[in-house]
Amino acid sequence: MPHYDYQCDACGHRFELFQTITAETKRKCPQCGRLRLRRLIGPGAAIMFKGSGFYKTDYRSESYKKGAAAAKEAKSNGKKKAKDGDKGKTSVKGEKQ
Repeated sequence: MPHYDYQCDACGHRFELFQTITAETKRKCPQCGRLRLRRLIGPGAAIMFKGSGFYKTDYRSESYKKGAAAAKEAKSNGKKKAKDGDKGKTSVKGEKQ
């Protein structure tokens, strides 16, 4: 959950608040109670997703990569065999086999 810095223009109170991204900006100062609160522009900190499982193609294990490569190779070999087997079975219109 991101954090936001706030400052009250009336009393100068500064604080940090953890909020959801969709939460509305706070307006009322918790110290003086006035509606002079503003959200400050932060130092550029962003939400960081660490670990595995955010996207199905990210951070795959070595065993998965080896299995995927083997499956791809088997698929390409299967297509190659099918093409080689069809070479002797050509026919021309009107001719009987």
